[in-house]
Amino acid sequence: MGASDSKLVFKKGIFRLSEERHIPSRDAYWASFWELPESAEDIFSLFAAADVRRARDNALENLESLIQVVTARLFILRNHPSFPDPELAPDREALNCVRVLTRVLPFVYEQEGLQQWEDQLFWSPRRRPTRKSSIANEVLFDGGQVVSAMPLGDEFEDAKPLGEELIDALLDLLFFSDLTVPRSPQGKPKVTYAIWQSGVGCNTSIPTTKDQEGNRCEILRLLLTLASRSMYLSPSMLPQQGIKALTYICTCSDKQVVLSVLCSLLNTTLKYNPASWRVPYNALVFKDPKEILVTYTLQFLLVTLLYPIPEQHGGMTPKNTYRHFLGRLHRPQDFQFVVDGMTRVLNQPLQANSSYIPGAQPPARFAPEIIMLFWEITQCNKRFRSFIVDTERAHDFIILILFYALEYKTDLSRQGVVRMCAFLLQTLSVEKNYGVNLNKSFQAQDTLPPAIRIAGFRGTYGDFLIQSIYALITTSQGKLTAIYPALLAVINNIAAHLEGLSAPTCSKIMELFNSMSSPSFLLANETNHGLLRSLLEAINAIIEHQYDKNPQFIFAILRNRKRFEALRSLTLESGQEEIERRNRRRKDSSASHDPLEPSSTRSSVESIRSPTGPASRAPTLGDVTKEDSAFAIGDDEDDSDDEARPTPATSSPSDNPSVASSVASAADDDVPRQLQGMSEKARGKMPAGASNFSRQNSTTSLGSHAPSPSQSGLFQPSAQWMDSWLTELPLHTTLAVLQQLSVLVPRQALSADTASPATLAKIRDLHLVGVEPSPIRVHSFEWSTLALGWYESLLWGFIFASEMQVSKGTVGVWNTTNIKLFRVQETAPQGPTLTSPRGAVDAVGSNIVSRIGAMNLRGVGSPSPSTPGNRQPLGPGV
Repeated sequence: MGASDSKLVFKKGIFRLSEERHIPSRDAYWASFWELPESAEDIFSLFAAADVRRARDNALENLESLIQVVTARLFILRNHPSFPDPELAPDREALNCVRVLTRVLPFVYEQEGLQQWEDQLFWSPRRRPTRKSSIANEVLFDGGQVVSAMPLGDEFEDAKPLGEELIDALLDLLFFSDLTVPRSPQGKPKVTYAIWQSGVGCNTSIPTTKDQEGNRCEILRLLLTLASRSMYLSPSMLPQQGIKALTYICTCSDKQVVLSVLCSLLNTTLKYNPASWRVPYNALVFKDPKEILVTYTLQFLLVTLLYPIPEQHGGMTPKNTYRHFLGRLHRPQDFQFVVDGMTRVLNQPLQANSSYIPGAQPPARFAPEIIMLFWEITQCNKRFRSFIVDTERAHDFIILILFYALEYKTDLSRQGVVRMCAFLLQTLSVEKNYGVNLNKSFQAQDTLPPAIRIAGFRGTYGDFLIQSIYALITTSQGKLTAIYPALLAVINNIAAHLEGLSAPTCSKIMELFNSMSSPSFLLANETNHGLLRSLLEAINAIIEHQYDKNPQFIFAILRNRKRFEALRSLTLESGQEEIERRNRRRKDSSASHDPLEPSSTRSSVESIRSPTGPASRAPTLGDVTKEDSAFAIGDDEDDSDDEARPTPATSSPSDNPSVASSVASAADDDVPRQLQGMSEKARGKMPAGASNFSRQNSTTSLGSHAPSPSQSGLFQPSAQWMDSWLTELPLHTTLAVLQQLSVLVPRQALSADTASPATLAKIRDLHLVGVEPSPIRVHSFEWSTLALGWYESLLWGFIFASEMQVSKGTVGVWNTTNIKLFRVQETAPQGPTLTSPRGAVDAVGSNIVSRIGAMNLRGVGSPSPSTPGNRQPLGPGV
């Protein structure tokens, strides 16, 4: 279809779809959908969104017939003994069938009222024409007449649901001779489930052509489209309701199919090397077809791995076989392959930042997806987690993950990536050797990009990790309150193993303690005390298990003695008086707001800073709070992620940062919930095979009622509430150390910023009395329904944004559709740039396509969403 008049013929046929009712399914008209188009651009530009919606709204029966005849044609071609013969069974027709389905399905999914119709069409048992009948009634010549060759009673047979048969056919086509894999020898099966690339499960790659890789992209994109039903459900509904197409794919019982698909997707993704050939600015001028294939393989791999199978009422919920077999990997060479592939991609931005040619090597587009893949493997495969830690490759990933977290910490569109990085660090930190290996000296800090570099740093990986966590908390302008518990859990998990903490690191921990123990923070809401408790547990773990290895840390505690003692004597009245006193002082002095605070509109709990009080009073928290504390938690304008959380664990330090947040929007954005620390002995008693991060029971209903704030909308602390947690704070260990050391270390020794060798020697030599090491506890998290919804929305946001990049112009699969899983923000259209050059030929060609695509030959109007510019995901975690 090269000429404009041919495009007009196809466009006229598209108008017939919506204007002529009840077109017979055996009409020769349907063949135009797989015979006329020559490319995906033809279908996506000429079969416009308005045309699909018009057919859906005005002639639904024709849209149903289109789906049925196109899938039937695809099945006939797949089963044809000569496929893909260009004359007898051309692969172009099969690809056009795939493209038409890819174009149509999102507009079916976006319409809520079509749920029952969709289930009936795709997922109900059916009767289909027999193969003999289909061949007998096929129009073989132009002008041929359709003649029924068989009696009506013999034309149909029972068949599995259309959606299942379509998925089976697409998975076969991913491994079909001369279509997506090399041609099989004569007499061999056409479908050979050969793994595409060497790596996991395979030592040799199969040769492929660019056309075969392009065909894989088309098929994978339709599989993603079938799974994209997820985008049209809310985050709270998706994990519970599930997606029938994904449930069918992920519960496949054919081990060979699952392993071939899994290994092909994994190996193709991880074998990709964006630096294998490089000309300066190549990524700005050329579109790499291999990168497009890798994008689709990575996305479909993640879609299958992340998908939680909905609970089956009245029966046992099947397992996700893709996730199951990924968790069964065990060979060190496979783990090494996975680690090398992920590191190669994640390293790109760090190398680009050190390049002397600006923009010569841009960050890999799918680095966030690789981080997600890494998190998935560490959650479902304990042996891989141990491999990472025991081979000390965790050091590399610590730096990489911290880079992405710090790089994106204030970017609203990347908050989901930062949250994922925090939980990934927590996932790794549950391993004992992870904490032990952090004591290795970190020498290469000066080679890091500026975003992650710490001025004058000297210390271990543990020092670097803690100081980076401090930076995430204190410089994120209050945007990361949802992951404070996860970040503190990381410190908690490694605390008992840390040795030789540097003075700056100890100072950062004490600054966190000073901020979290201030009245304005503790009285901001009913859960902030859980964060203080978590930090105190970490401090205790260092004292109890590594006292003699951390004299600098003990010295820092001594310098903050008043803070610990004041915390023990805190009352509701003294705390409220201190907050009021501080507010009056700030008002009288017209003090400027902290530039790191997220907004200038503050509530009575807007800041955790407290002025120094008179020396004649008993010590209070306000007496020792640093005036320049830059720690923003609990602001009224913070978007809480956990208000709508159903029944959090009572022992969990919940991450509700603000009680004034909107409960209505909370279901759209949640994160996994922290669990109470569990000792190694208790973990050893867990049932065999039980996982720290299992999602097996995560999709069960956890209730729908969120804890509600007071009638005024603000949390009102009470003396009874304070008594419920204040007396339970683990202060005994710290106070015992302070009591025993205060008589040995003179006060003047504490006035210096750094400890003298004599002071450090006194600290080391002290034999603590009454302080016994408590069992080391591991703090993990659990998945809730809302957290899974957030995670799915994060993935599909990546996919949506990536499709906008891969398919610039008219080919975007989900453009203009009514997505519910996340918010999409319109951005202004961009003109010609170095990344999107527009010459005269481009302009003329695009003009012809756009005019024909928008043409309305019969003057029939159809409302459709305007698309003045690009659409970018702005929903949960994207």
